[in-house]
Amino acid sequence: MDSSGLYRAVTDFAHRTPPWVQSAFEVWTAYGLLLFGVLFAAVWWRSRGRGAARPVALALLAPVATAVAYGASEFVKYTVDEERPCRSVAGAAASLVPCPGPGDGSFPSNHAALAGAAAVALAMAVRRLAPLTVPLALLMAFSRVFVGVHHPHDVAFGLLLGGSVAALAVLALTGPARAAVIAARAGDVPAVVWFTGRGPARRGRGNVPGCRLP
Repeated sequence: MDSSGLYRAVTDFAHRTPPWVQSAFEVWTAYGLLLFGVLFAAVWWRSRGRGAARPVALALLAPVATAVAYGASEFVKYTVDEERPCRSVAGAAASLVPCPGPGDGSFPSNHAALAGAAAVALAMAVRRLAPLTVPLALLMAFSRVFVGVHHPHDVAFGLLLGGSVAALAVLALTGPARAAVIAARAGDVPAVVWFTGRGPARRGRGNVPGCRLP
């Protein structure tokens, strides 16, 4: 798989952009994944107040599915020995960030896999988030080529791998996770009940059907 020509085109373009654009991409590629962490927390907090167990299960599964996708990406990276383009592509512009050391393989991009997985898992938890999470994942993948540390095919495969693994993980684990949330809510451990939300049964506890509390 050779995407060296596209890599040169993107990195040449990166060096022609204003310094503030380069700095913005450097910050995004280094810290952009933290935004997905904020979204994980926001989706979980939102799900706690919705009563039903399924939204909570999907919210809790989002980071779990992302972690599973990261493990899959690391497994592929361990089995495929590909040099970073910032060392292997002749005639390419210098990377905007330090080139990772020897032994840190290029294929696939873990950043792209994590972003793709988080985007899909969050969208499965809250469908309205898809127009936000998908562009963010694509931007993260592009940034890895823009700053010069990944081939285009590294990030393309990373997005595909991460999104696919996350989707399969969520589909496979939603049932068990929902059952676990229901069981946790039925217990009497306050911290656990707070974490999962009380649910409709606990909210109505103490009310007698047909009677109105003062």
